Amino acid sequence: MATTHIQKREGVLPTEAELLVDRALQDLEAHSPELKKELRPIQITSVKEVEVSAGRKAIVIFVPVPLLKAVHKVQQRVTRELEKKFSDRQVLFIAQRRIIKKPARVNRAKQPRPMSRTLAVVHDRILDDMVYPTEIVGKRTRVKVDGSKTLKVFLDSKDATSLEYKLDTFSAVYKRLTGKDVVFEFPAEQTF
Repeated sequence: MATTHIQKREGVLPTEAELLVDRALQDLEAHSPELKKELRPIQITSVKEVEVSAGRKAIVIFVPVPLLKAVHKVQQRVTRELEKKFSDRQVLFIAQRRIIKKPARVNRAKQPRPMSRTLAVVHDRILDDMVYPTEIVGKRTRVKVDGSKTLKVFLDSKDATSLEYKLDTFSAVYKRLTGKDVVFEFPAEQTF
C-alpha cells in the first residue's frame, strides 16, 4: 500500500507510528465518501506518541503549516474517527513549525528573523493548535517562590463538556514538546 499522506524528505523512511496513522487515514478516506474530498490533500510530516499518564498515550500528528487550514475544516470528524480506531489513545493535530535561533553578534543574518519563527510565537501557536476548535480566553504565568513558572491557560467554557477529559493530555503533550509546565482550566462563570 502506498504512503499517500506522508510527506518526508528524500531518503527518510517513515516510522511505524506514521505508517499506522497513514493507513488509518487511507481507510477513513476509502470508507467515508463525505470526507474523501477533504482528506485527499492532507499530508503529515511526522507522528509522535506521548505518554500522558499510567498506560494512557496520545498521538500527536504534525502537518505542514500551509495545510493547517484544510486540516481544521475536518479536524473534529477525523479526530473522532481516529480515536475510535486507536481506542486507547487521544489524537491531536499540530502544525510543524520551525524555530530560528536568535542571531548572535558573530553570525548576523542577512535578513531579520521573522516573528513567526521566534520561540515564544511558536510555543503560542502550538498551544492554539492543540486546543483547536476551542479558543484560549486567557493566560496567566504563575511564578512560585522557588522560581519555577507555570502557565495557566483558560479555555472557552462553552466547550467544557467536550474537552474536560483531554485537559491532562494537553498538559502532557505541551510539556513534552516545549518543556514548559502548563495547566488548562475553564474560567468560573462570573455573575454581575
